[in-house]
Amino acid sequence: MATLKKIGYEKPSPIQAGVIPLAMDEFDVIGQARTGTGKTAAFAIPILEQLDLEVRKPKPQALILTPTRELAVQVENEFRRMCDEREVRCCCLYGGRPIKKQISQLEKGCHVVVGTPGRVIDHLNRGTLNIDQLWFVVLDEADRMLDIGFRPDIEKILRRCPEERQTMLLSATLPETIIKLAKTYMYQPKVVNFSQGSVAADTIEQFYVTVPGEMKYDTLVKLLKREQPEQSIIFCRTKLGTEKLYRKLYKSNQFKGVATLHGDMTQSSRDRVMKDFRAATVRYLVATDVVGRGIDITNVSHIINYDIPELSDDYVHRVGRTGRMGKQGVAFSFVRPDQGNELTSIEQKINTQLKKDPLQEEIDRIRAANEPKRAAPAKPKSRYRRGL
Repeated sequence: MATLKKIGYEKPSPIQAGVIPLAMDEFDVIGQARTGTGKTAAFAIPILEQLDLEVRKPKPQALILTPTRELAVQVENEFRRMCDEREVRCCCLYGGRPIKKQISQLEKGCHVVVGTPGRVIDHLNRGTLNIDQLWFVVLDEADRMLDIGFRPDIEKILRRCPEERQTMLLSATLPETIIKLAKTYMYQPKVVNFSQGSVAADTIEQFYVTVPGEMKYDTLVKLLKREQPEQSIIFCRTKLGTEKLYRKLYKSNQFKGVATLHGDMTQSSRDRVMKDFRAATVRYLVATDVVGRGIDITNVSHIINYDIPELSDDYVHRVGRTGRMGKQGVAFSFVRPDQGNELTSIEQKINTQLKKDPLQEEIDRIRAANEPKRAAPAKPKSRYRRGL
């Protein structure tokens, strides 16, 4: 409690108030809540409270699985922040970094392991990660892990974990695939749902503009100049599209502090970009959905869906990067004229209608001016011969 007070935790968020008592009573828990509501602390606090810190060379007691490297690093940092002066050893296991350093950390002993499923499996197969003493397993952002194909790895890991364990599953959405996973690998889990009604935060204003592909870049420039965001994430669907948009914005010299983040970058480059973004030296981050889940940057004021996502669940996670912990945020989505159905799916998912942005009038005017004028229809020939 003293540490929580020191780092600025005054009172628990709803998900924390719902999950922590159940976790302390050793129940398996499924926690559903919107992004930015404090899910990390909901499992970190009960884990830290119950760790055995007396062992000199500890084996892992808690394992947290995350979908992305960035989220793994973020969760590890949150644990370190909450440990304060207590000697809690955390190891972060993810790809793109030398495995020898991770093996060395594990050999020295650690209490908490945070990692991505692929690298955790790698260590288990090598015999460098011992989970015999594991009593707490967390699947963080579970829906995202299943979305990107980690289900086989997750099941392999869970099957190798001790049966006498406590399991927690945290997610912004609970599709049927997650329910099936929970039924197989959890024991009579308690479900706490704080996402009823709209699954997007009430503190986020959400707008859309219908804009043809060839007009999207100019529309983005006008939007950024109008809004002057404190910090923004501009989402694209593909790595190639992300890189192209980043280069175009960077070379235009109209905006300072532009960077990009996508899966084709080296891990050191990704780490550097995230560090700069957290330090606010990066103001405009052009990214794929690699940062759409779980990344917590407090000052993100604007989300721009340059490409609307294919899945409505991804929309929920994208816009959840703003409006975090009660702060105000705004989200804009660029919708091509042929994507009306996808917009409707998003609105049905979040139980909210997106507002039409005032830029729509200007876009419609430009489109109308550029459309080729149709020739007047030819006068129909008379059915009758002249003089008859």
